[in-house]
Amino acid sequence: MSIQKKVGLVLDVETTGLSPNEDEMIELAMKLFSFNELTGEVLEVIDEDTFLREPMSTSARRNYDHAYEVHGIPFELVRGKSFYDVKIKTYFNHANAVFAHNASFDRSFLVRMYPDVNELKWYCTMRGVAWKDYGMYNSKLLTLLKHHSISDFQSHRAMDDITYLLELIKKQNPYGDLYLQEILKRGPMRKYKPAAKQVKRKSAFNI
Repeated sequence: MSIQKKVGLVLDVETTGLSPNEDEMIELAMKLFSFNELTGEVLEVIDEDTFLREPMSTSARRNYDHAYEVHGIPFELVRGKSFYDVKIKTYFNHANAVFAHNASFDRSFLVRMYPDVNELKWYCTMRGVAWKDYGMYNSKLLTLLKHHSISDFQSHRAMDDITYLLELIKKQNPYGDLYLQEILKRGPMRKYKPAAKQVKRKSAFNI
């Protein structure tokens, strides 16, 4: 692969709530794509997958009904399911950079199951672009999708969200730069720092 050509991973999680200490992931969508790191041009989609899992903790299961009002994933759809760790780790291992909308949220959940993701370069598409300076009244994904005539509806299903998000970062800002280029110029996020009470887990990234 050339110096300019890199592999990006855009992802999204759906959870039982907002707290990574009390809630759990129930859906993870991942899409690998190649891009030119100098221009921000998306070159091609390499692979994509969606994974479902049943939450196990008492608190996550208790919160499920409330979360269902947002993501609309019936419990029957995740019952008995678990993430395919081998495939998920393959996606992470192939990525030079990870992109997510409100990436700090997604990473805070993922790092608990896959600690080594904290070593990757994470970029936030919500904070990495000066959306409000460009005339958008907030940086919510649906607001941005509507503004760019990509979609008037957000299903809150993970694969739909990252498919739309990838289309969004292909667009240009008012200065003619691609949004992905602006995000890359802003630079990666700092590493996630877990709470002190969190128990460290043995890394099993490469299996």
